[in-house]
Amino acid sequence: MLFLVAALLLLGVALGTVAHAPLPFSVAVGAVIVVWLGVFALRERHGRRRGTSAR
Repeated sequence: MLFLVAALLLLGVALGTVAHAPLPFSVAVGAVIVVWLGVFALRERHGRRRGTSAR
């Protein structure tokens, strides 16, 4: 339950920050996060295929 409260609090802080930031800045930061998550997913998939952990 405490984890859920903390997650909702962080979500509220992040959404509040985005609401006050200019739209182009928010889109750029969102794109950076998407690329970062894509690279992470590819590294994880590649590491699992080789049978080693991606470090």
